[in-house]
Amino acid sequence: MSSLPLPLEDLSAVVTGAGRGLGRAEALELARLGAAVVVNDLGQPGHGGTSHAEGRGGGTGASSGTPAESVAEEIRAAGGRAVAHHGDVADFESARDLIGLAVREHGKLDVLVNNAGILRDRMVFSMSEDEWDSVIRVHLKGHFNTTRFAAEHWRARAKASGGPVYGRIVNTSSEAFLAGSAGQPNYAAAKGGIVGLTMSTASALAKYGVTANAICPRARTRMTEDVFAGFAEPAKDAVDPLAPEHVAPLIGYLASPAAAAVNGQLLVVHGGMVAVMARPAVAAKYDTAKDVFTYAELDEVLTPYFAGRPRGETFASPEVLSLRRG
Repeated sequence: MSSLPLPLEDLSAVVTGAGRGLGRAEALELARLGAAVVVNDLGQPGHGGTSHAEGRGGGTGASSGTPAESVAEEIRAAGGRAVAHHGDVADFESARDLIGLAVREHGKLDVLVNNAGILRDRMVFSMSEDEWDSVIRVHLKGHFNTTRFAAEHWRARAKASGGPVYGRIVNTSSEAFLAGSAGQPNYAAAKGGIVGLTMSTASALAKYGVTANAICPRARTRMTEDVFAGFAEPAKDAVDPLAPEHVAPLIGYLASPAAAAVNGQLLVVHGGMVAVMARPAVAAKYDTAKDVFTYAELDEVLTPYFAGRPRGETFASPEVLSLRRG
């Protein structure tokens, strides 16, 4: 038997939305690689859940029977270390408590995986205000909240030690943002915002030794069952190309010391494939012949340019949806 240390040994991690699906697979993978994990998923009052954010109960806020506690128990049964947290990451104080729990339980936080999310799909002309607000709140604000308190923790540690610390953030974006998914204006906007947040965070925290990257995963989960309803189920004993287990190893890698040079990147991952997305490029540039552009001058340079481009081509990249292994 090898005596080599596990890649994430002595590291602690928080995974949000980890009670089921993609987050669960990610939490299990981080634990398998040696990390102590705080499994976050919103509690279910009346179904055995206790909301840690509301302060009922004590310690970890865990309660047997909730998805978060079930995953934590699964990790512990396999010999790992895990506690559950049932707070809402979109609530500022609950997010503070989540990061604080990792520090209280494990002495520090090393890895933050933001995964929690919801879907409220509808075309932009029929979307309600609540459908917009709820998706932006859970996805974008939820990512910000946890990032804000993790960043504060790492900055304080770096200042105290006088040098860089170990910190990894992995955020969850989506191909819906890249492709401009027509029926998901709220989701695409939130996921695009998460990429912007990730790039800003990567720049701000690099000097402290912290990296921040975003992934666009494709996985068959409870949240996406309607999205992937048209995709064929795998044959018996075959590996599902949409299984969350295809995504989890990338999370483990980005959380590890091996990924120290990976920062401010966007990666698409599913079905045994990882694609590193290129940064936006300047397609064309025009300078005014005078001091300030006029309407007529813009019409003169831009109208022919766009007339010469393929019809329907936009900043969106729908071809990303055709990426496959092989």
